[in-house]
Amino acid sequence: MNTLTGCLVLLLIFALLVYAWPLLLVLAVIAIIYQIYAALYFKSEKFNTIKEKIQAHIHDCNDLNDHIENLKSTALVVNRADYGEAVYHDNSRWNVKRDALKKQVYAPYIYECSRTVCDNARKEPFKYICKYFGIKADEETLGKFEAALNDFSAAEDGKVALKAERTAILESISSDIPWAIKKFSQKKLEKNLGFEEVDFSTLYFPKYEFKYTSAGGNTGTTYDVVMDIDNLNRFVIYLSEKIKFSKTVAGQRALMTSKLRQHIKERDHFTCKYCGASTEAEPHLLLEIDHIVPVSKGGLTTEENLQTLCWRCNRSKSNKTTNVQVST
Repeated sequence: MNTLTGCLVLLLIFALLVYAWPLLLVLAVIAIIYQIYAALYFKSEKFNTIKEKIQAHIHDCNDLNDHIENLKSTALVVNRADYGEAVYHDNSRWNVKRDALKKQVYAPYIYECSRTVCDNARKEPFKYICKYFGIKADEETLGKFEAALNDFSAAEDGKVALKAERTAILESISSDIPWAIKKFSQKKLEKNLGFEEVDFSTLYFPKYEFKYTSAGGNTGTTYDVVMDIDNLNRFVIYLSEKIKFSKTVAGQRALMTSKLRQHIKERDHFTCKYCGASTEAEPHLLLEIDHIVPVSKGGLTTEENLQTLCWRCNRSKSNKTTNVQVST
């Protein structure tokens, strides 16, 4: 910026301060008055009446939000051997020190590797995940990844249902809420009504990471394999192709994929087998797929052992199962 331009900018700022301050003062006063108005409104009897009218729906919405967060906490499989921990010391001369090596840390989902392994992992990610994270191609491991896919799919479906349910609740009271509150205090409105904060992002999907860093730290490469719904579907199929299924009746099973989940819902007419709730009566109802006989007790992923449950019944069943396991 040259001297002339700088002077012009200063003159413009000065002119704004001289001639615009009355307008800025008026805007500041209006903002203060509005803040007082909003604070009084959220404490008013009228607002409390609206809040009480929809309290049961908000509570149900928050319960669904908690359920989704629990589904999102599902962990993937890592069977890497833990060889202990050591402290790195570099006693080399200053010009041959390898500072980057001391920054390497042991983490179950991160594999510090050579550039060659890193490049190969980019070409065949599933193969190298199995090789370097100790994932065996067997029935037990396949079941764990199917369970993860089932939970994450339900979480994604739940986010859609939750968003629609919140929107429906807010629209049901829209005519009772002042325009200014809806326009300028939407977040405060939701908070004061009692809605819990919702995370609609997909950042919870776990990932396997192959990381190469040169000894000096000057070059590096990282390849992330994010286990989202698409990759989990493909990985389940990949593992199944590596497993030699038994030809006995007990060994016959389907794969818990997104396609099978949808098929079971259609078979059950999008209706909960426990309570009879359906998407016809509740358009935003979250439906989940449940093993009638749990996998932990020998249940198979077969159509006969799968059923559609609403999220409330499925959570209730899971809580009962957990309580029984704890008591024994």
